[in-house]
This record gives sequence, C-alpha cells and structure tokens, in this order.
Amino acid sequence: MAHGRLLIAATGSLLAVAGAGAAAAASVKASAGQMLGIADQLTRSGQADQAERILDLLSNDPNADMRNEARFRKAALLEARGEDRAAAVLLRRILDDKPAAAPVRLKLATLLQKMGDETSARRELRALRSSELPLNVARFVDRLSASLQATRPLAFQLEVSLAPDSNINRATRSDTLGTVFGDFTLDQGSKARSGVGAAVRGFAQARHSLSDDVRLVVRAGGEANLYRDKDFNDITLELAAGPEWRLGRTRLSSEAGVGQQWYGMKPFQRNLRLSASAARPIDSVSQVRLDGSARWADNRFNDLQDGRGLSLRARYERALSPTLLVAGSAGIDRFKARDDAYSTRGWSAGLAAYKEMGRMTLSAGVDIGGLKADEALSLLPEAREDRLLRLSLGSVFRQFTFAGFAPVSRVIFERNRSNVEFYDYKRIRTEFGISRAF
Repeated sequence: MAHGRLLIAATGSLLAVAGAGAAAAASVKASAGQMLGIADQLTRSGQADQAERILDLLSNDPNADMRNEARFRKAALLEARGEDRAAAVLLRRILDDKPAAAPVRLKLATLLQKMGDETSARRELRALRSSELPLNVARFVDRLSASLQATRPLAFQLEVSLAPDSNINRATRSDTLGTVFGDFTLDQGSKARSGVGAAVRGFAQARHSLSDDVRLVVRAGGEANLYRDKDFNDITLELAAGPEWRLGRTRLSSEAGVGQQWYGMKPFQRNLRLSASAARPIDSVSQVRLDGSARWADNRFNDLQDGRGLSLRARYERALSPTLLVAGSAGIDRFKARDDAYSTRGWSAGLAAYKEMGRMTLSAGVDIGGLKADEALSLLPEAREDRLLRLSLGSVFRQFTFAGFAPVSRVIFERNRSNVEFYDYKRIRTEFGISRAF
C-alpha cells in the first residue's frame, strides 16, 4: 500500500457510498483520509463488515497516526457488537505506539470497567492523570473514577504456565539439623528438590446490586503447582463473599472466606477468613489501600499448628507517567497457635514498578520480611527466627496477543535465612505461560 494513497476493489454499494455511481465491480483511488470517511459512511449505512475491511487495510498504513486512527475506529466497531476483549486489546496496541494518547487510554479504562476489571481500569485512570489534561477531560475522568462501582456482573482471569523450580518444596539443602541432643541427619525427603511443574492460577468474580450504593460480591480463586511426583503437588482453593460500598471518595468492602489447601494430594490445611478493606485516592495520580483480616487455621497434619491470626497491610500506588507505575507496601502479622513454638510474629515490606515499553509490560519487585516464633520447639536450642528476601522480574509480550491472552514470563528469587536449618532455604523459580493481555 503506497503511503497516503489506497487502491481497493469495491462493490457497487461501496461505489454508491463514495459517490462514484453504481457498478458491478471497479477500483477507486482515494487518500487514506477519504477512506476513513468512506468507512464512516458505510458504518452509518449499516454496512459495518465492509467498513471493518477498510479499517483493516488502513491499520497497515505506513503513517502511524493513520494506523492508530483506523485501529481506534475498529475498536469502536468491535465494542458495538459485544467483542469488548478484542476492542481492549486493539486499544492497548495503540497505547503501545502512543502511550500519551489520552482519548485512547480513557476509552480503554471505560472498557476495562465494563468488563469488571476495576484494578486495571483505575491503573489506567491514574496513568491518564499523570499527564496534562484539558479541564473537561479531567472532569470526565473524575466522573468515571466515581462510577467504577457499576462494573460488569461477571469477570474471569486465568494464567497457565510451565514452571521450572530449583526448590519445589522450599526445603533446606543442609545435611543436618542442630538440636539440644546434637546434630540430627536429615533424610533426602526433607531436603530441597528441584523440578519442572505446571502452574495454574484462576479467579472468578460475580456482582449483584443490592441498592444503588451497595453490591454483593462473590469471589472464587485458586492456584495449583503440579509436578510429575504428586507428593509435591500444592493446590489451594478459596470461596469468599461480602458487600462493597462507597463512603464519599473511599471504597469500602468486607468479606468472609473459606479455603482449603492440599499438599501431596492430601488435605493439608483449612482456613476461615474475615477481612475488610478501604481504598481512597490521595490525589489525581495516587491512591492508598488498607487491608485487615482475621483468620482461623485447622492444620490436618499437626493439631499443634491450629490457631488464629490477625494481619494488617497498607499499599500505596502512584503513576509517575502514563507508562510508569510504582507501588509500596508494608504489613504486620500475628498468629497464635495451640503450641507457642508455632506461634509467630511477622512483618513485611515491598516495592514494585510496572513499566510499559513498546508492546511489552515489564514488572519488577523486591520484598523483605521477618518472622519470629514465641518459643523454641522442644528439640531445638532456640526459637525460630527468619529473614526473607524475594526478588521478581516479569514481562508480558502483547505483540503476540491472541484471543485476549498474551505470553508471560517471570523469574523469582527467594532467600530465607533462618537460625533453624530446617527453615533455611534458597529458591529460583521461572515461569513461561499465557495470561490475559491486560
């Protein structure tokens, strides 16, 4: 296709719309701008399929502005016929080329809201506010932020990946365990094992409006790490429900959840959880979120580890530019077990960044934490005390998006230093799979 000009084969109906008269078949020379006008006329006359063919051709124009304008108009056609996911992927493609395109980012935010992906929609709005906006656009963004409560009734997310792991059981590499009676030798089953597994993560959510301001939300989530040796399979499922509502600019929610974990294909632990959260914008480009929860655990392997816990966590997010988001978090946790040797106090803190580079999204994070037991186990000379470091680096390759999913890769390094050899471990995990593209 020559730059600035197009040569297309057209039916009689297309020629009529273009003002060239009726004919069985002919060819028309028109500028790219004129072709956009013809596509608009076809859309208004109910010939959306023919309009989409023209927009597909213009999506390959050498001029970047023309390509992106054609993609934007095609996204509108896709949304009109209910293909919201395909429209959102196309809008993301435009932002890969032009991250400062405020109308496109605003449209993507509204689509994500419509699809029920509130977290991503708010992230796009914060990115939008990090640039200078006309007053009328800024006011519309504020109204859209306030209307995020009215989201899609159903939402679903899925990620499937292949996961090589240097330490699938988070176990020590030490040959011995120091005790009050001297060093005990650890058998091979208690030491670190490497392996390649399949990781599956899923999340489903349903909303039901109880009134104009209150909605009931039901969530189901799960994660499974599966290996050839099923003794190391780790599966977790949880079902939760509760109300969401708004108090001024603050979004509030509470829920009760029940969960079950299996390890080695055997029931390992049951959990009951009550939690509440509050999220509030600080300014146009940042927000803070506070989460608190109480939990009760029933360990199926060891009754001495049964107990109850309390946790509190705060998270702050800020968009530094349309393509860069940073977040910081901190939390504390207290767990009181039946045996004080399994009762713990813990803390954690983390920093994360998300950067869009062309048609890729890069993420990086660092987390640190500490844990201390109330007392030592009877065989150990001192109470357990840990220090954890976790580094992660990930990327989403949207240039290979298909049906709303894109390839994703991730590498994670964990180092837990403990005064008890049994809990001291190092781990490197990589994941290669597919996930939602937004």
